[in-house]
Amino acid sequence: MVPNTATAVAEAAGTGATGTARTHVTEHAVVVDAPADTVYGLVADVSAWPQVFGPTIHVEVLEEHADEQLLRIWATANDQVRSWTSHRILDSRARTVSFRQVASAHPVASMGGKWLVEPNDDGGSRVVLLHDYTAVDDDPAAVELIERAVDRNSRAELAALRNAAEQSGGAREDGGRTGAEDGGLRFTFSDSVDIGGSAEDVFAFLDRADLWPERLPHVARIGLEESPSDGGGSTVQRMDMDTRSPDGSLHNTMSVRVCFPDRSVIVYKQLRVPVVMSGHTGRWEIEPHGKGVRATSWHTVTLDPEGVRQLLGPEATLAEARAKVRQALGANSTTTLQHAKRFAEDLHDRP
Repeated sequence: MVPNTATAVAEAAGTGATGTARTHVTEHAVVVDAPADTVYGLVADVSAWPQVFGPTIHVEVLEEHADEQLLRIWATANDQVRSWTSHRILDSRARTVSFRQVASAHPVASMGGKWLVEPNDDGGSRVVLLHDYTAVDDDPAAVELIERAVDRNSRAELAALRNAAEQSGGAREDGGRTGAEDGGLRFTFSDSVDIGGSAEDVFAFLDRADLWPERLPHVARIGLEESPSDGGGSTVQRMDMDTRSPDGSLHNTMSVRVCFPDRSVIVYKQLRVPVVMSGHTGRWEIEPHGKGVRATSWHTVTLDPEGVRQLLGPEATLAEARAKVRQALGANSTTTLQHAKRFAEDLHDRP
């Protein structure tokens, strides 16, 4: 159990916005069959959040000093993509992470809270997630909207945290245990193409995904909705795409992309993934290289062991699943990069 939960709730409520708006406080908790240090590590490591937490699309560390961080977060709330800046204080000894939004997204006027991870006697742990918030103008409809979003996301995040912590390690083919980035469930890879053209033209090709069905052989259909981000100089795209496999079958994926034209970077997260995966995030980046640019496609994938067995058979190994996923995603990414190369170099060569 967590003996200081009541105190933490009071502390969280006490740091809410001042004024006449009422501060609302929520508490969610989950028991995890994993050591407290493992669970705390997942909460503390924001780079892994898009793989661990379903609502989180992308996180950037804007500033970092000792045990404090300033983050920019993009996440879904009530089926909309929101972005905000948040300040965190990490205490690894107490296994707590306090957070407070610096710039909230409407209709949130203020929001903060705390993660608390405590060891249980059985070697597992209990996680408590606290929130306090106020709504703009104390509007009852806004309060209800925020309450639903906090409740839905908190339940989803705690369930995902429990799943990630209990699976963190994944199973080695030799029966041992290993960390997710060390031959287990999660892995990262990239493919690059050198292009004799401008970063602007390559970015334009990757950014205009609405034109992919006529530009890319493996894209059969795409639905694209674009809106300005709440911050960070970016735009947000929601994609509903049908991809054609070599055997002619179609596979549907839904993704959210955050596009940064000033940096020539596009990050994305698949909201609907194939059965063998529990998470898939990616990044397109374009950097100067020689007299042209180098475009790179990055993928980070977390495998779903049950999905692997379901699709590839009960005897399938994680190594086999990684190889198949690497081949399929890498082939599509390389095809996209080759077409972007042709597009940018054709424009570059025009008189």
